[in-house]
Amino acid sequence: MKNSVLKGALGALAVAGAALIAKKAIQRKRFVKGIFEEYGIREKSPFGLADKIREMDEEQYRELKGKFRKEFASKCCAREGRKERTAEA
Repeated sequence: MKNSVLKGALGALAVAGAALIAKKAIQRKRFVKGIFEEYGIREKSPFGLADKIREMDEEQYRELKGKFRKEFASKCCAREGRKERTAEA
């Protein structure tokens, strides 16, 4: 009986993990789709994005780069969090 309960709990945990991963993938796909629409990129591929970046001026490029960094930054090792922790100590 213990094994079946353990298997059930692990199965539920696996389903929850898969759901979280799928949710994050959908959010990121929606973000990239919004970037394509915002900048008027018709070719929905990395090549279309690269062509648009080549056409941008420095200010637009920095803005786009900031958006991507904010969206795709790793949340586990955030630099701001480390700075705050060292300032408190």
